[in-house]
Amino acid sequence: MSLYPSLEDMKVDKVMKAQTNFAASTTTPAIAEEATEAGGGTWSSKAGLYPNLQELGEYMGLSLNSDEVQRNLALVPASDNQVATRSSSSSNMVCPVTGNDVGVRRAEIKQGIREVILCKDEDGKVGLRLRNIDNGIFVQLVQANSPAALAGLRFGDQVLQVNGQNCAGWSLDKAHKVLKASPQDRIEFIVRDRPFQRTITMHKDSSGHVGFIFKDGKITSIVKDSSAARNGILTDHYICEINGQNVIGLKDSRVKEILVSSGTAVTITLMPKFIYEHMVKRMAQGLLKSSMDHSIPDV
Repeated sequence: MSLYPSLEDMKVDKVMKAQTNFAASTTTPAIAEEATEAGGGTWSSKAGLYPNLQELGEYMGLSLNSDEVQRNLALVPASDNQVATRSSSSSNMVCPVTGNDVGVRRAEIKQGIREVILCKDEDGKVGLRLRNIDNGIFVQLVQANSPAALAGLRFGDQVLQVNGQNCAGWSLDKAHKVLKASPQDRIEFIVRDRPFQRTITMHKDSSGHVGFIFKDGKITSIVKDSSAARNGILTDHYICEINGQNVIGLKDSRVKEILVSSGTAVTITLMPKFIYEHMVKRMAQGLLKSSMDHSIPDV
């Protein structure tokens, strides 16, 4: 079964498939191109079930008029039927509206585990702070331009092993002692991508909004019938990333700038309030802002 980045993608894809199927199954037009009505008037019928999608009106507040789709949702044609398909290890993602959006790829939380090799810097540091939650070890802070940042570690990643040692049940002190005692030139991590976080892709409307309000990085309210509402944004969740870029510790004005400068498709990474506040417990806001890696990840 196909996966879709957003509800808008799913709806538009279904319309496109309906048009394609109807065009393929229709060998002769049901009504002639030029037909004369009883009153003497004439009218024409174009090929296809829903010319320009106009007959469909709206799906849950999403206008399917072709002009609206192209103006507000940045339709990216990938083939004759304008459906972009991206294969992954676990599914097929169909993106008729979002297309091959770089923000979706940067923000993707991959299933499975991966190996990360680190080395210490000249000061013997890796640029990493850890946090223990529910007998697991998680990345609490990745410092900018550090070995941890260069290796692609992110806030919220779970560390399963360090140098072959299982981390389950470790205290925070033990985790940091193991890092301190590790060799200068090689530290082996086994990592699971951000298990407490999820990503949601939304599409801006004609005024450039996706439909949620936030304060101090936490979502406080959702606009009715907006893309945020359609795609399942929840309140009392903290914004961790926008299009894969870490925004933790940034002022709301800076987060807003990043949202505004994003394209018509925006993918945000969220963490529930009770997990987030435990993750950053005893960390100063100034440290999050000054030290956290806020670079744009490579894809």
